[in-house]
Amino acid sequence: MARGVARKWLEKRAKSEYRFTVYSTGSVRRLPVLLKAFRDGKVSLKDVEAVPDLGIKTNFDNIDLWSSNYKALLSLMKWLEVRGFETTGMMW
Repeated sequence: MARGVARKWLEKRAKSEYRFTVYSTGSVRRLPVLLKAFRDGKVSLKDVEAVPDLGIKTNFDNIDLWSSNYKALLSLMKWLEVRGFETTGMMW
């Protein structure tokens, strides 16, 4: 019975999550601040759809980004690549 309850609870709340990593190219220092402002709706990026559930984790030499919105995250990844950032590509 507990497994059935747990399965129903997970099926209701679980969703796909997509992620990629942005590697440091020297100008990554202020990028997390820009991405947090973008997530909060204070800044807009050209040709990038809003990502309200954007997750951001800053590490020593990279930034991990994740969201459940594949299309918006893909457009953000392309926006970053056009500006010279190296990424790992989309993972799920």
